[in-house]
Amino acid sequence: MSELLAIEVAYATSGRQTLIALELPAPATVADAIRASGIQSRFPELANKLLDVGIFGRATTMAHPLKAGDRIEIYRPLIHNPKEARRIRAAK
Repeated sequence: MSELLAIEVAYATSGRQTLIALELPAPATVADAIRASGIQSRFPELANKLLDVGIFGRATTMAHPLKAGDRIEIYRPLIHNPKEARRIRAAK
């Protein structure tokens, strides 16, 4: 009998935050968790895209193996380059 991993998948837009708790049989990867969460059907903008992901704020890959208690975060692309935004604020 395989061990079950309790994990969470998180994604947030400017107006909505979603946290999906699920259990997956070990071994499982980040990609397995995202697929099992169904989050791409809730947020169509994520479908068929190369996703930037992390576990507890640390960037990782879709092939990263999961441990029990991991929280997978799906990151949105930056709207503005932080360095450029600082330059614009400083110029004002």
